[in-house]
Amino acid sequence: MNQKEYEWVRKTRQLMLNFCEDISAEDFSRELDGFGTTSIRQTLMHTADCYNAWIGSFVLLETTNPIIRNMQGLGIKEVRERFELADSYVNQLFQSLAERMDEPIVRPIPWRESSEEITDTPAKLLMHTVTHEFHHKGQVAAMLRQMGYEPPNTDILGVK
Repeated sequence: MNQKEYEWVRKTRQLMLNFCEDISAEDFSRELDGFGTTSIRQTLMHTADCYNAWIGSFVLLETTNPIIRNMQGLGIKEVRERFELADSYVNQLFQSLAERMDEPIVRPIPWRESSEEITDTPAKLLMHTVTHEFHHKGQVAAMLRQMGYEPPNTDILGVK
């Protein structure tokens, strides 16, 4: 994946975030059954924090605390800020490791207590975070439909 391709990911994300900006705060944080995370807010924060964990923490070693645990009172503004942080990590990844994206990194997961080491490449972890985002974006769309909204089409084919 390169910066141009990641820009397509960002554009589709903005479609969903813009839509979520217009729903009520109650619906944004409403807990629903049947999803891995319980609300739109929690799902979006979890998605952003996946980038912050794998790219910002594991690959770049920029933070050892990449995950927001208490989301009470957080809104779309804070979700956007978490994605901005994620984007800054991805941009830093492209700038500093562009020629080494396929070189394995061997280390413990910084935000976990275990000292067990794992091995992965920056390219694979970036692909994981992107596919993870699209998976959860689908869940957000399903949550919105369950609440009676018609979410936007966020297919990557719709962006230029």
